[in-house]
Amino acid sequence: MTSSLLPHGDRKSPSPPSPPSRQRDAFFDNAKYLAIVLVGVGHAWGQILDGNRTVETLYRVLYTFHMPAFIIVSGYFSRSFDLSPKRVKRLITGVAVPYLVFEIAYTLHRRVSEDPQADFSLLDPTYLLWFLCALFVWRLTTPIWQTVRWPLPISLAIAALASVTPSVGNDLNMQRVLQFLPCFVLGLVLRPEHFQLVRRRSVRILSVPVVAAALVIGWWSVPRMETGWFYRNAAMQDTGAPWWSGPVLTLALFGCSVVLSACFFAWVPGRRMWFTALGAGTIYGYLLHGFLVKEGSYTGWFQHSFLDTPLGEIGLTVLGATVITLLCTKPVQRVLRYVVEPRMDWAFKRDPGDAARGREKRDPAGTGARETSPEPAASNAGGEKVSV
Repeated sequence: MTSSLLPHGDRKSPSPPSPPSRQRDAFFDNAKYLAIVLVGVGHAWGQILDGNRTVETLYRVLYTFHMPAFIIVSGYFSRSFDLSPKRVKRLITGVAVPYLVFEIAYTLHRRVSEDPQADFSLLDPTYLLWFLCALFVWRLTTPIWQTVRWPLPISLAIAALASVTPSVGNDLNMQRVLQFLPCFVLGLVLRPEHFQLVRRRSVRILSVPVVAAALVIGWWSVPRMETGWFYRNAAMQDTGAPWWSGPVLTLALFGCSVVLSACFFAWVPGRRMWFTALGAGTIYGYLLHGFLVKEGSYTGWFQHSFLDTPLGEIGLTVLGATVITLLCTKPVQRVLRYVVEPRMDWAFKRDPGDAARGREKRDPAGTGARETSPEPAASNAGGEKVSV
């Protein structure tokens, strides 16, 4: 009605509604931050396992779900991946390039601190860099899992076969790539309502006895199971166990991983917390904290007798959580963004889709006329970030 009161020549055309701003989901940022803290704590505990049944119990329970939860979130945020140029570009700059840079950096670190003759090898990932290799492979195969009728059963069958195939060697750590594949595929098939389901109060309450039972089973398993089984980086025959235990253990560990991951997600807060913003920088904490763990291992720092005491174990846990928190902060991201999340526009052809969108912006009506405002520079929002 207001416009009808204006003179004809002064009527204002209604401006188009601005697109809604995309806000980060606090729940997933919280989940990523808490998961990366557990990864750092687990790596610290891994240095003091000898003869410490309590720490090894906690370590086994943690290793049952912390990487699977980590991978499920990565799969969830890979659902839109296709082989379009912008997605491939983001896969290269966000996964492949950091892998190459940090593989070289970790090898140089080892040469300086422990072994001057350490070899460079791009096919044998150092320490925690296996995850970047795995994520690269998993995302490339995403269109397959989005196409087949039964993605999760097929991925479980592949993982079970890998567990009894010794010929799958260390190249790109393919055992882990294949044995953790079902967790990634599970993330691909999950939808927002599934996460809402596990965040209900009833699930949160039920998770308490479930985790308590997991701790009891973990305590029981220490003298009866190999800790290496939880790493999923070898065929069952290589551990001295019968081949048929590979598929059995694959299915059992996957089931336990899903249940404990659901318990973890049930307790992740959905509102903004003091650490929510750190969820955007978890890849930095993941890649950098390994240098500190390795340096402590090279120098024998973890052999200090104080770390065998309860106070030392608690102190190491707090130290691990604190360090990885600091490595996820904005100052660290600003300093290392050029190697962890490089733009590298110079290395890629211009996306034809970007060019078409630019022409549409200059001439939205298709009249051949040009808008007076300059075309904005192409952005580097080439797809999903590494969700860790």
